[in-house]
Amino acid sequence: MIEFFALLTQILTTTLRAGTSLIYATVGEIYTERSGILNLGLEGMMLTGAVTAFATVYHTKNLWLGVLVATLVGMLMATIHAFLTVTMRANQVVSGLSITLFGRGLASFLGERLGPASNGGSLVGMTGPRFSTIEIPGLSQLPVVGALFKQDILTYLLYILIPLATFYLYKTRNGLNLRAVGESPQTADAAGIDVPKTRYLYTILGGALVGFGGAHLSLAYVPGWTENITGGRGWIAIALVIFAMWNPARAVLGAILFGGINAVQFRLQASGTTIPAAYLNMLPYLTTILVLVVMTWWENLSHRIGAPAALGKAYMREEK
Repeated sequence: MIEFFALLTQILTTTLRAGTSLIYATVGEIYTERSGILNLGLEGMMLTGAVTAFATVYHTKNLWLGVLVATLVGMLMATIHAFLTVTMRANQVVSGLSITLFGRGLASFLGERLGPASNGGSLVGMTGPRFSTIEIPGLSQLPVVGALFKQDILTYLLYILIPLATFYLYKTRNGLNLRAVGESPQTADAAGIDVPKTRYLYTILGGALVGFGGAHLSLAYVPGWTENITGGRGWIAIALVIFAMWNPARAVLGAILFGGINAVQFRLQASGTTIPAAYLNMLPYLTTILVLVVMTWWENLSHRIGAPAALGKAYMREEK
């Protein structure tokens, strides 16, 4: 029994680490979509955030500077998306996909240029400082729940972010204004809310969190830089927004689901299972898609899917 609880604790510990970057990206996208802006550029933004964070830390040895750079890069790319979709009223799907393609290419380019000359300029294979695990004395020794207290500082920050993000969205006037803009920008405008400003603000805020999630990947989860380090997490985060019904608190459940399946498949590979590794690698994504389909079907039956009514729709203020 003791061995079972020890194994469960290890799996949960890995689950939380694997899900951290997803939670940051998902919460960021929830805030962006709550304003009525659909951002499909998360994959490219996370990749760019990851490579710039690691490159900064590799050269400066300053972990928090790396996080800051990744956050700023995410904000910059989100600003481009906001300009195209809010100011220029471009198609949000096309703009988001363009951001993803641009981000993937840029990340690959930077990964081959920001490394040391001794490695041909590549960051691949380089090592640098990382956010190490911080164990809370006493609490980290508890069975199962002790996994919550064996994490890096970026994961611990989620314990504050999730309650704050949920409280802000549902219990504050600014959160009400945000939801109003996402539901009916015309009504919000008539009530005196600056719709373009609101959409810009929360699109950029969302980008900051996405970049933050990318930094966690390269500085804590799998410290270092490799091509496609995100492994599709940007797309999974977009799916988890629907799973969470645009609620930051429920985003945790989706991220834990993905992270848990990811941890189990790693455990199976380590145990020498005869199941081909390719099938095990697909397991987290297939499970996430299956759960998403079931949840969407169920919520549609209940008429509670919760998508902002103005999501993906450009807004142009009518002249009086």
